[in-house]
Amino acid sequence: MTTSSPSTVPSSGRDLVIRPLDGPEELDLFLRLTYSLDHELADDLATGRRLPQWMWVALDGERLLGRLSWWTGTAGSAPQALDFLDLDPGLPPEERAEVGLRLLETASAAVIPAGVRPPEFSRYMPADWRDVPETRSVLESVFGVLESAGARPLVERLRLEWLPGTPVPEPSGRLEFRPVRDREDLVSLMTPVMEGTLDAHGKADLASGLSPREAADLHYDEEFEHYSSPRAWWRVALLPGSGEPVGFVVPARNNYHHTIAYIGVLPAHRGHGYVDDILAEGTRVLAAEGVPRVRAATDLGNVPMAAAFARTGYATFERAINYVWDAPGASGS
Repeated sequence: MTTSSPSTVPSSGRDLVIRPLDGPEELDLFLRLTYSLDHELADDLATGRRLPQWMWVALDGERLLGRLSWWTGTAGSAPQALDFLDLDPGLPPEERAEVGLRLLETASAAVIPAGVRPPEFSRYMPADWRDVPETRSVLESVFGVLESAGARPLVERLRLEWLPGTPVPEPSGRLEFRPVRDREDLVSLMTPVMEGTLDAHGKADLASGLSPREAADLHYDEEFEHYSSPRAWWRVALLPGSGEPVGFVVPARNNYHHTIAYIGVLPAHRGHGYVDDILAEGTRVLAAEGVPRVRAATDLGNVPMAAAFARTGYATFERAINYVWDAPGASGS
């Protein structure tokens, strides 16, 4: 890994300084550009989910032209996602592209070890981002920077929200529910759900060579294992009488929000509308806790799941997009 000393790079006639933050006391500098996750940064720094050396800025004198940051879900772990990449909307598109690429390449060379595939990029966007010319222009500059650095778009997702006061369907009686017993209980149900999944991340895991069981193990270990919320919230759906498992739902609280973290219907029981019953149960679990909101997400292309969320009272409030690198980037070579 290279050092993170400041880099002065000529850019369109500018003496562009690219460097990491000196420490948390420079957060105000980073906040000169804006993004919807800005309010989380101070706590992320305090808890170790971000480090100053992962938060980079591109400066022309006192003017902040660009910024980026990596994030991890667990303090002490390697960067798990690149979730900030912002460019000054006042720059011409060509200059935004140049500044952004130099920033990303310089920061990546210092933070991502040589030969390591860069973490996935994740970005939240207004639901109507394509219809607002200014927003679309800035976002397309960001996407262009990523693609110039060797990334490709993986998926665009709907971000969904259920708010207290929204009616939740009453139990239909078609299914019964019990708590998840243990890790194996859930992973053994996740495994067949991975087969034929419509989820882009799941498909990418299988395409990488993981078996459905290995993909389920990875998902559990990287995400569910770290939830601090009660595992008693997790539910398995059963056919009344026989007790045969039909599916499952994982209501939880991540580092920021209560969420429907995962929902699945086993292949043998798809096509009967059980997803509505299972999603409603997961929502009822969280609603009974008096949570301020429930968040969820599904791929834009997963039309059946999006429709189920809509029927259960979830509204789309944002979109998200993910870019991935299929190999170590040039900056890490």
